[in-house]
Amino acid sequence: MIKTSGYLMTAILAAICLGGCAAPKSYTGLTPFAPVPRLASPAFYKPDGSFDPAAAKQAYFDMMRAFHYPVPEILKTDALWVADFMQSDFARLGMAGIFWKNVEGTYGNIGTKAYKGEFKDQKFGYLGHEIFLLPGQMLPEHNHLANGDGKGFGPKMESWHISHGSVEFFGEYKGDAGETPISAMPAGERPWGYGQPWFKSKFVKTCGAGEIYSLNDPESWHFMRAGKDGAIVSEFATYHNDVKFSKPEMQFGNSKAAEITKLKK
Repeated sequence: MIKTSGYLMTAILAAICLGGCAAPKSYTGLTPFAPVPRLASPAFYKPDGSFDPAAAKQAYFDMMRAFHYPVPEILKTDALWVADFMQSDFARLGMAGIFWKNVEGTYGNIGTKAYKGEFKDQKFGYLGHEIFLLPGQMLPEHNHLANGDGKGFGPKMESWHISHGSVEFFGEYKGDAGETPISAMPAGERPWGYGQPWFKSKFVKTCGAGEIYSLNDPESWHFMRAGKDGAIVSEFATYHNDVKFSKPEMQFGNSKAAEITKLKK
């Protein structure tokens, strides 16, 4: 019995290691557990300069498979969205995501509407979101304000669980998780936008697979950047009803041939 348990524990530990102890190799012809190269932005644009969502999604699928992350059919539909934020530099600034849930309502008016308890007239809201980032890719700096859609919800509050890869979390305020000043980072490692008048974040915290990080303050500016092997991050949050970007004219969309812009520091 003891010997069987030992074998079982060895198998479990091996399975855990295979699932998250090493980095993947590449986006194509994948061999597990070797570094994922960072693709250049031109790989994600068509000859006319417009963003190529199919190429972007394929890169994410390949990264998912390298991480042994399941690729269900829903991720092969438009439910998985990609964005380069109209900046034409997807390898550096962009993301993919899927909202598993983004629900709001009142307790007494949901499902079968059978609930008649004391909270039946009170509002609720919750969100489940998966974020996919290629190696070195980052989201734009942003925040979430209260009452973004006039429905009476407060600022979005969120926590992130890194399931694969690693992430640098950047934020406006220093929390109690060991954040350090961005100014202390080597100049070449500081995030895009740092030092510009619109840039608001001041602190950074690096988290690896299995770790959880939370937004420090309501309505505070924040964003994340993937490490060298990319990242898959699960977000747990209150109802999402507003997003604002710190960089002027930043848009939640994709570059088109007639709207090519150059990303400026």
